[in-house]
Amino acid sequence: MNRLARNASVVMAGFVAANLLGLLRQIIINRAFGASAQLDSYFAAFRVPDLLFNVLAGGALGSAFIPMFTGLLADEAANDKAWRLASAVLNNLLIALCAAAGAAALIAPMLVSALLAPGFDAEHQQLTAGLMRVMLISTVVFGASGLLMGIHNAHHHFLAPAIAPVVYNLGIIVGALAAKRFGIYALAWGVTLGAALHLAAQLPALIRHQPIYRPALDWGNESARQVGRLMLPRMFGLAVWQINFWVNTAIASTLPAGSLSGLTIAFQIFTFPQAAIAQAIATAVFPTLSAQAARGENESLRGTLIAALNLTLFLALPATLGLILLGKPIIALLFEGGEFTARATDLAAWALAWYGLGLVGHSIVEVVTRAFYAMKDTRTPVTVGAGAMILNVILSLAFTRLFATWSWMPHGGLALANSLATAIEMMALILILRRRLNGLGARNMLASVWRSALAALAMGAAVWGWARAASESVWLAGLGGAAAGAAVYFLFALILRSPEIRLLRRN
Repeated sequence: MNRLARNASVVMAGFVAANLLGLLRQIIINRAFGASAQLDSYFAAFRVPDLLFNVLAGGALGSAFIPMFTGLLADEAANDKAWRLASAVLNNLLIALCAAAGAAALIAPMLVSALLAPGFDAEHQQLTAGLMRVMLISTVVFGASGLLMGIHNAHHHFLAPAIAPVVYNLGIIVGALAAKRFGIYALAWGVTLGAALHLAAQLPALIRHQPIYRPALDWGNESARQVGRLMLPRMFGLAVWQINFWVNTAIASTLPAGSLSGLTIAFQIFTFPQAAIAQAIATAVFPTLSAQAARGENESLRGTLIAALNLTLFLALPATLGLILLGKPIIALLFEGGEFTARATDLAAWALAWYGLGLVGHSIVEVVTRAFYAMKDTRTPVTVGAGAMILNVILSLAFTRLFATWSWMPHGGLALANSLATAIEMMALILILRRRLNGLGARNMLASVWRSALAALAMGAAVWGWARAASESVWLAGLGGAAAGAAVYFLFALILRSPEIRLLRRN
């Protein structure tokens, strides 16, 4: 429990630092371009590089590689096999990414016009294709960097992987500043620079692990084949989930100008607490779950998972209310100015409120899926995720039309569809995992959750009252409301003797 909290604290600190720089990056970008058609093109261009990285590397690689690599490291006699596995995976991954990125660059205009942004005019479709080609370079670099992050995490080293997203954002900030003079293509090159810095940040710490690299594909390596078998379902699941973003982009391209930018900016803000809470805890707990699963210690695995879920809910519940109640003043405070107008604030805040409803679902799914991956089951999360994706597409089409009928900004329906589909995915995964582990300690979890929920309600009432009283000042409403809400929440958590508050104070 204490080790989980310590590791999670390191990862959280890295995510917070990275997201603070990400906010600075977004402030610079938004004030330079506003919620404009140019920025819509930039966000749309991101979709293909993001798809390739996530499907061929990213989460798919980590979910399959870390359990296998950790299992080999646990046996000192298999240390050489562990590094043979890492070398084979790296070499094959780079070949696959180069081939996929090159093919995508060749057919970029067709991808944009037929699938990605059919609602854009010809000029902005051409711009989207050009930006995509630049950012595809980063996909290959991220592939190598993602594998190094897995190696570090398997060794329970979380500092270098936590620093990497920070320097990635620094690279984009350089591009964003240059974009004021050289145009939006400088922003795309900033993404590539950031990817190179992300990789460079991993290298010094790698030496401590005494790596042994072999320039071989090693297709006969049984461990590498097992990684491939474990990756396939996860790759399919991520490809399916990425379709959600493609559908959202395609639908948003037919909505009023700025809708895609508003939706994307809202999601970027939403991912701040989602990354700092759920991704940090999931990243920190995954190697421990993998080691416990490898040793067949189901009781210990269940206990570790329950602790991670309780901590996740403890932090996600107040963050949900904060996004909904304080989204608009915080967006105005951070971004308004230059080309980013009050209308752009309204577009982003509207989507953020609906995304905020899904924070608990996203956070729990992030943690629970790691338990499945630790048990070397990548199929179950994929199957459930595929169903959630289909539901998300159906709800996206339905809610945008419904919102338009009600004269509400229709892009909010896309955010609500995402939140609802993820909540259903969360419930399905928990029910399956509960049966597999012979329970999830419901009494233990309820004893923690009711305290967190009660403290969150008290916080919500305080924030709502503060926001109304300070509505004339975005500074007071935004920063003051966040400070007041945090103070009330943690005060009530102390009064109610929440186990998580004591754990955090010790670490």
